[in-house]
Amino acid sequence: MNKRREEEAKLQQQQQEIMRVKLPRGNQSIGVVESRLGNGRMRVRCYDGKTRVCRIPGSMKRNLWVRENDVVLVEPWEYGGEEKGDVIYKYRPSQVEFLRRKGLIKEVTVDLEEF
Repeated sequence: MNKRREEEAKLQQQQQEIMRVKLPRGNQSIGVVESRLGNGRMRVRCYDGKTRVCRIPGSMKRNLWVRENDVVLVEPWEYGGEEKGDVIYKYRPSQVEFLRRKGLIKEVTVDLEEF
């Protein structure tokens, strides 16, 4: 019985390692949603050290539901990229854990000291 549990645990671990996770390319950045501003816009703190006002593009508006403290993939705008961007992907909790293990993101918490 105990041996069976060990085999199941190994199988689960192997399945988690095979998971596909969308990684940032080019100027894309991973970020955490700080607050929702309304009208499909939100404030996202990116791991490149910038805070951007991001929107969900029209083609994804109905399919992508984002809340505060969600981890998202942000693509900065060509003009105004320091301040604005588009949310192009939302990571699931298992994907966030994978990114954390790989060292791409830090602990997902909102720092109250900055406010």
